[in-house]
Amino acid sequence: MGIVLTRRSATLAMLAVSFAPFPVMGQTAEVWSADMAADALQQDLIRMIDVRSRPEWTDTGVAGDAWPISLHEDRFAERLFAARERAEGRPVALICATGGRSGRVMRSLRQAGYSGFLDVSEGMLGSAAGPGWIAGGYPVVGVDAALAALPEELS
Repeated sequence: MGIVLTRRSATLAMLAVSFAPFPVMGQTAEVWSADMAADALQQDLIRMIDVRSRPEWTDTGVAGDAWPISLHEDRFAERLFAARERAEGRPVALICATGGRSGRVMRSLRQAGYSGFLDVSEGMLGSAAGPGWIAGGYPVVGVDAALAALPEELS
Protein backbone atom coordinates (compact mmCIF):
# COMPACT_ATOMS: atom_id res chain seq x y z
CA MET A 1 0.00 0.00 0.00
CA GLY A 2 1.53 3.33 -1.06
CA ILE A 3 1.42 6.65 0.75
CA VAL A 4 -1.10 9.11 -0.67
CA LEU A 5 -0.15 12.77 -0.32
CA THR A 6 -2.79 15.44 -0.55
CA ARG A 7 -1.77 19.05 -1.12
CA ARG A 8 -2.31 19.74 2.60
CA SER A 9 -0.34 16.72 3.82
CA ALA A 10 2.46 17.46 1.37
CA THR A 11 2.61 21.05 2.64
CA LEU A 12 2.66 19.94 6.27
CA ALA A 13 5.35 17.36 5.51
CA MET A 14 7.42 20.08 3.84
CA LEU A 15 6.91 22.33 6.88
CA ALA A 16 8.11 19.61 9.22
CA VAL A 17 11.25 19.15 7.15
CA SER A 18 11.77 22.90 6.84
CA PHE A 19 11.40 23.55 10.54
CA ALA A 20 13.54 20.64 11.68
CA PRO A 21 16.65 22.88 11.71
CA PHE A 22 14.79 26.02 12.90
CA PRO A 23 15.95 28.52 14.18
CA VAL A 24 18.74 28.26 11.62
CA MET A 25 16.69 30.07 8.98
CA GLY A 26 19.41 29.86 6.37
CA GLN A 27 18.23 26.29 5.83
CA THR A 28 14.53 27.18 5.55
CA ALA A 29 12.90 28.59 2.43
CA GLU A 30 12.24 32.29 2.93
CA VAL A 31 9.64 32.70 0.16
CA TRP A 32 6.32 30.98 0.73
CA SER A 33 3.02 30.65 -1.09
CA ALA A 34 -0.24 31.75 0.49
CA ASP A 35 -1.13 28.04 0.81
CA MET A 36 2.00 27.31 2.81
CA ALA A 37 1.54 30.36 5.04
CA ALA A 38 -2.14 29.62 5.70
CA ASP A 39 -1.39 26.00 6.64
CA ALA A 40 1.50 27.00 8.90
CA LEU A 41 -0.54 29.77 10.54
CA GLN A 42 -3.38 27.33 11.21
CA GLN A 43 -0.90 24.85 12.72
CA ASP A 44 0.61 27.63 14.92
CA LEU A 45 4.02 27.22 13.26
CA ILE A 46 4.41 30.86 12.22
CA ARG A 47 3.15 34.35 12.98
CA MET A 48 2.24 36.78 10.20
CA ILE A 49 2.41 40.55 9.74
CA ASP A 50 0.35 42.44 7.16
CA VAL A 51 2.69 45.31 6.20
CA ARG A 52 0.22 47.17 3.95
CA SER A 53 -1.28 50.58 4.71
CA ARG A 54 -4.41 51.22 6.76
CA PRO A 55 -6.41 52.23 3.64
CA GLU A 56 -5.48 48.87 2.08
CA TRP A 57 -6.58 47.03 5.22
CA THR A 58 -9.86 48.94 5.08
CA ASP A 59 -10.39 48.03 1.41
CA THR A 60 -9.72 44.29 1.67
CA GLY A 61 -9.50 43.38 5.34
CA VAL A 62 -6.47 41.82 7.03
CA ALA A 63 -5.41 38.20 6.74
CA GLY A 64 -6.97 36.25 9.61
CA ASP A 65 -4.63 35.97 12.60
CA ALA A 66 -2.14 38.39 11.01
CA TRP A 67 -0.83 41.32 12.99
CA PRO A 68 -1.51 44.61 11.15
CA ILE A 69 1.81 46.47 11.38
CA SER A 70 2.09 48.93 8.52
CA LEU A 71 5.38 49.53 6.79
CA HIS A 72 4.08 53.07 6.21
CA GLU A 73 3.76 54.04 9.88
CA ASP A 74 6.20 55.25 12.52
CA ARG A 75 8.24 52.69 14.46
CA PHE A 76 7.83 49.96 11.84
CA ALA A 77 11.28 48.46 12.50
CA GLU A 78 10.77 48.54 16.27
CA ARG A 79 7.37 46.87 15.92
CA LEU A 80 8.73 44.32 13.42
CA PHE A 81 11.40 43.13 15.86
CA ALA A 82 8.94 43.19 18.77
CA ALA A 83 6.75 40.87 16.68
CA ARG A 84 9.71 38.55 16.16
CA GLU A 85 10.19 38.46 19.94
CA ARG A 86 6.48 37.85 20.49
CA ALA A 87 6.60 34.97 17.98
CA GLU A 88 8.68 33.01 20.51
CA GLY A 89 10.96 31.28 18.01
CA ARG A 90 8.43 30.88 15.22
CA PRO A 91 9.23 32.55 11.90
CA VAL A 92 7.34 35.74 11.13
CA ALA A 93 5.78 35.80 7.66
CA LEU A 94 5.36 39.16 5.92
CA ILE A 95 2.48 39.77 3.54
CA CYS A 96 1.57 42.82 1.47
CA ALA A 97 -0.68 43.30 -1.57
CA THR A 98 1.34 41.51 -4.29
CA GLY A 99 4.69 40.58 -2.72
CA GLY A 100 6.66 43.68 -3.72
CA ARG A 101 6.92 45.41 -0.35
CA SER A 102 7.26 42.23 1.66
CA GLY A 103 10.02 41.13 -0.74
CA ARG A 104 11.86 44.45 -0.29
CA VAL A 105 11.63 44.17 3.51
CA MET A 106 12.93 40.58 3.28
CA ARG A 107 15.90 41.66 1.14
CA SER A 108 16.75 44.41 3.62
CA LEU A 109 16.50 42.04 6.57
CA ARG A 110 18.63 39.42 4.83
CA GLN A 111 21.29 41.98 3.84
CA ALA A 112 21.43 43.20 7.44
CA GLY A 113 21.92 39.61 8.65
CA TYR A 114 18.52 39.08 10.28
CA SER A 115 16.75 35.73 10.17
CA GLY A 116 13.40 34.45 11.35
CA PHE A 117 11.29 36.10 8.64
CA LEU A 118 9.43 34.75 5.58
CA ASP A 119 7.91 36.43 2.51
CA VAL A 120 4.42 35.45 1.37
CA SER A 121 5.24 36.31 -2.22
CA GLU A 122 1.69 36.09 -3.61
CA GLY A 123 0.46 38.73 -1.22
CA MET A 124 -3.16 39.36 -0.39
CA LEU A 125 -4.20 40.10 -3.97
CA GLY A 126 -2.05 37.70 -5.97
CA SER A 127 0.95 38.08 -8.24
CA ALA A 128 2.94 36.10 -10.77
CA ALA A 129 3.81 33.84 -7.83
CA GLY A 130 0.19 32.76 -7.35
CA PRO A 131 -3.42 33.80 -6.74
CA GLY A 132 -2.89 35.29 -3.28
CA TRP A 133 -4.46 35.04 0.15
CA ILE A 134 -7.92 36.37 -0.73
CA ALA A 135 -8.41 34.33 -3.93
CA GLY A 136 -7.16 31.29 -2.02
CA GLY A 137 -10.19 31.63 0.22
CA TYR A 138 -8.18 32.10 3.40
CA PRO A 139 -9.68 33.95 6.39
CA VAL A 140 -9.86 37.74 6.29
CA VAL A 141 -11.01 39.97 9.15
CA GLY A 142 -12.03 43.62 9.23
CA VAL A 143 -9.41 46.22 10.04
CA ASP A 144 -11.07 47.17 13.34
CA ALA A 145 -11.08 43.55 14.55
CA ALA A 146 -7.46 43.05 13.44
CA LEU A 147 -6.30 46.18 15.24
CA ALA A 148 -8.26 45.26 18.37
CA ALA A 149 -6.54 41.84 18.44
CA LEU A 150 -3.05 43.33 18.00
CA PRO A 151 -0.98 42.67 21.15
CA GLU A 152 -0.35 45.90 23.06
CA GLU A 153 3.42 45.70 22.71
CA LEU A 154 3.05 45.69 18.90
CA SER A 155 0.75 48.71 18.63
